[in-house]
Amino acid sequence: MPPSDIQLDLFVSAPAAAPEPTPPAAQAAALRERLHHLAHAYHVQDAPEVPDAEYDRLFQQLQALEAEHPALRTPDSPTQRVLGAVLEGFTPVRHAVPMLSIRTETDTTAQGAHEFDARVRRELKLTENDAPIDYSAELKFDGLAINLRYEAGVLVQAATRGDGETGEDVTHNIRTIGQIPLRLLGCTAPVLEVRGEVYMRRDDFEALNARQRALNEKTFVNPRNAAAGAVRQLDSSIAAQRPLSFFAYGLGEVQGWDIPATHSALLDALAALGLPVCAERAVLESADGLATFHARIGARRDTLPFDIDGVVYKVNDRALQERLGFVTREPRWAVAHKYPAQEQMTRLLGIDIQVGRTGKLTPVAKLEPVFVGGTTVSNATLHNEDETRRKDVRVGDVVIVRRAGDVIPEVVGVVLADRPADVGEPFDLYKRLSGQCPVCASPIEREEGEVDWRCTGGLTCPAQRKQALLHFASRRMMDIEGLGDKLVDQLVDGQIVRSLPDLYKLGFTSLAALERMGDKSATNLLAAIEKSKHTTLGRFLFSLGIRHVGESTAKDLARHFGTLERLMDARVEELLEVPDVGPVVANSLRHFFDQPIHREVVEQLRAAGVCWPDEIGLASDAPRPLLGKTLVLTGTLPSLSRDEAKAMIEAAGGKVSGSVSKKTHYVVAGSEAGSKLDKAQSLGVPVLDEAGLRALLAGAEGA
Repeated sequence: MPPSDIQLDLFVSAPAAAPEPTPPAAQAAALRERLHHLAHAYHVQDAPEVPDAEYDRLFQQLQALEAEHPALRTPDSPTQRVLGAVLEGFTPVRHAVPMLSIRTETDTTAQGAHEFDARVRRELKLTENDAPIDYSAELKFDGLAINLRYEAGVLVQAATRGDGETGEDVTHNIRTIGQIPLRLLGCTAPVLEVRGEVYMRRDDFEALNARQRALNEKTFVNPRNAAAGAVRQLDSSIAAQRPLSFFAYGLGEVQGWDIPATHSALLDALAALGLPVCAERAVLESADGLATFHARIGARRDTLPFDIDGVVYKVNDRALQERLGFVTREPRWAVAHKYPAQEQMTRLLGIDIQVGRTGKLTPVAKLEPVFVGGTTVSNATLHNEDETRRKDVRVGDVVIVRRAGDVIPEVVGVVLADRPADVGEPFDLYKRLSGQCPVCASPIEREEGEVDWRCTGGLTCPAQRKQALLHFASRRMMDIEGLGDKLVDQLVDGQIVRSLPDLYKLGFTSLAALERMGDKSATNLLAAIEKSKHTTLGRFLFSLGIRHVGESTAKDLARHFGTLERLMDARVEELLEVPDVGPVVANSLRHFFDQPIHREVVEQLRAAGVCWPDEIGLASDAPRPLLGKTLVLTGTLPSLSRDEAKAMIEAAGGKVSGSVSKKTHYVVAGSEAGSKLDKAQSLGVPVLDEAGLRALLAGAEGA
């Protein structure tokens, strides 16, 4: 029977039932899923999807839920990355599948690749008429091998290689590495053991050692030692403070997971599970292909963000791997093809003191020449007196020298077992120099709390003068093309240039008469000097070489004060109002401009014609149409160089980024724009040409 009119009215107007509250277990599961996804995007794909604050907010929600309902805390919860407990010792772990080493091919020439291919073909009984073999080639990371055991897709254990049969349980530390997923994507296999390398990036290593030096604590010899030391900490909170990374490259025990038929497909499959896999890999035919890969990676070795000591070749087909088998404890189907070592031992002949641009006195080791990191090294930095004494480096010692990438060669340790009986005394910089600068004889001093001794001579010290000139002329400062080390040496040593303003007094005759100069070079240099007179206030400030004032800070100061006069006369309290300027920078600026000689240099430079556009337009109260906006430049603009466009954007309050993301407000594209333009279009980021950029800078509609 249909409802009556009254019944129908009641039915329609009745309020809807309140939705059932989401159970805590479902809330926790949803938060874990979301946080796993965001962590993978951030750590593995290098494509953050939300601000750090949003990740922290979700993380804290999950923490609160788990605190209220401890039963909801699962082994794969992101909150379990740092457990905090300090272990009494490491628990042995017996590897279900031994972690065997591979043979090392020490012949660093192309012959090493040919010998490996020849051995494989002999074992497979192939003739010259048979087809070439496919190999998978990848990098040999200089880190610590780790076995990750996943059960039902969840990380349950991490162990070191140990002796290959038995390692140590380091799960508490491995959980702190953001790149390692606590749960695999789409994998429910009962057991999947993933093997790979824990390592430390070079920039992270240098930053870590810089922090250690600033705290007057022990520095690390190399990234591998730093990574290995972090993994073997009993306190996971210490490991969490060390910037570790990870690459997956193989398997251990597997149950219930279909292993791909080739090694290259296996690496693709591991990446699909959410594990970081190095992109520097290839599938190649024959020995020639391997040799080419070895040479190509060798040429790029110094530019890689992490250390490698070789490349690894593996027969790609797993069926062929099984046919080849093992000899003793090494697979016949794989080999490591090495590069020259990046650490060597040599004798310390003496210690010189180098005076830097800011007067910093750096002890430099004079070495018996040694071939390391692909070049012959006879000098290496000792950083400072405290570092030299902490390592107990003495003249006559056998020392370990390291050179990797673009890092300056450094003495990282002493071979105490080889210390001669007549070794020199512990290093004492002040005593060594009798308290005077080795170049200008000015007194040296060390500020309270600092590790570096400095010359007090300032621009009157020839050593600082040379470095100050080179700094002043650098591309991101005054950009005087052609003013290099050799020419600066001639100008300063010949008493032609005694201060920065003297550059603008140079004449054609004096320049052309210099060694290896010539008429054309002299003309070009004078044109570059003349061009440099037209700059920006930020570049000019950066070029002065004020301690603690880098490029970004110089730009911030220029934007805030607008004029040089306002900046030079600003009190410390006013300087502290500038974003990111703290007491150290503020006091350094005040100290610099309080020196009459520095004010005189500035005035002479301006009298020589150095100038910049309307300073008032840069003041903090001037209109800044791009304030808070992030722009990306790509391609070649019709009339603006990349640096000019960047300077204009920053003067208008904007920020220039090197990569396109969802946070990018505009992409400015010129001719021959590349992948950044494609990404902008795929993300729906507005794309401008030069005219559009100029409209934004003028504060046009849409800015």
